[in-house]
Amino acid sequence: MKVLFVHNNFPAQFRNLAEELSQRPDCQVAAVGTEASQNLTNVKLLRYQMPTYDVSTTHPFARRFDMECHRATAVLYALSELRASGFEPDLILGHCGWGETLPLRAVFPKARIGIYCEYFYRPEGQDVHFDPESPRLGVDGLVGLHCKNASTLLSLADADFGLSPTEWQKQTYPSEYQGKIHVVHEGVDADRLHPDPTAHFLLPNGMTLDRGQEVVTFVARNLEPMRGYHIFMRALPQILESRPHAQVVIAGGDGVSYGNPPPQQNKSWKSVYLDEVASRLDGSRVHFLPYLPYDQYVRLLQVSRVHVYLTFPFVLSWSLVEAMALGAVIVASDTAPVREAISDDVNGLLIPFHDPAGLADKVARVLADPDAFAHLGRAARATAVSRYTRSACVAEAMERLGLGETGKEAAELSPSLLKAV
Repeated sequence: MKVLFVHNNFPAQFRNLAEELSQRPDCQVAAVGTEASQNLTNVKLLRYQMPTYDVSTTHPFARRFDMECHRATAVLYALSELRASGFEPDLILGHCGWGETLPLRAVFPKARIGIYCEYFYRPEGQDVHFDPESPRLGVDGLVGLHCKNASTLLSLADADFGLSPTEWQKQTYPSEYQGKIHVVHEGVDADRLHPDPTAHFLLPNGMTLDRGQEVVTFVARNLEPMRGYHIFMRALPQILESRPHAQVVIAGGDGVSYGNPPPQQNKSWKSVYLDEVASRLDGSRVHFLPYLPYDQYVRLLQVSRVHVYLTFPFVLSWSLVEAMALGAVIVASDTAPVREAISDDVNGLLIPFHDPAGLADKVARVLADPDAFAHLGRAARATAVSRYTRSACVAEAMERLGLGETGKEAAELSPSLLKAV
């Protein structure tokens, strides 16, 4: 069996599956990605470079597709090189979000092709127009949004099947295609991600945080509205006032992963919303950290008394599932993707997204009486172990891919996991 992965940031969402397949003696595994891709043991990785191009003369509706076609050309060259080396994949798995999957069927017509179906853009009911503070799209903007789905639709029509990490993300796709999309989460390493009552986290100012303190955490790849950064910042003055010993750690970058950049030039969303509330904050108790190395990120969540996760109706972050596996008490937005993982007052607390006062109240209540809410953290971990463990998710993916069982141990919970729950 020869398997090919195509993802500009390989291994990304395919890490667990690629590692599993690369360890099988009956599999040869290759991957195509950009220079940002990472090597995995026993995986032949071909890197491509994005060509330079000018879209200024391209119609605005078509500029994203034009970019995706340029990327598809670069991938086409890498695929041709792979084919010339004698590698003819039986199965290809690719992410359809950047145009990389457009040439797959032409180069390897006999391969079984699966695509990662992460998100399908729509003008209503999802991230667009969810936040009244976000720009409203006119008719031309709605057409442009519709055109963002072009390469995704072409790839989905070409593919034999799709994989979505959550049921809600699958349902963003047109109903006529949902029958070929399977819901399989990538999974998290719940053996590695476990509660640690002895954990400590060292802040840059020399302060050490531990589980005995009132620690509030908020993390995101980038601090921006799509992940509720503005709502969290507006809740902070009330949290700090009601809990005079609380320490708040906010980790994330200054860029934009999703949505629009801030309207002010030379400003980040981080600074826009910090400036809005700065005069009402005790800055000595609010700690901003950059995007953290993974081990530090895990330790931060292990010392957290309350972890806040907010999101528009959009792609569900890995960080929520990881926080659940770590046994964090989570206060999260009552939005569709979150409700698939968190049930209010069962394994976390949900609040309306646009309610900073309600968020502050819930966070303060948990900080004040951690024993009364500790069961939510235990239930969150139990949910992660039962639904999102790496071994179980990989086993399910293998079944969906028609690759058979990877062994009984892959589908069963290890003794250490059962003990940790």
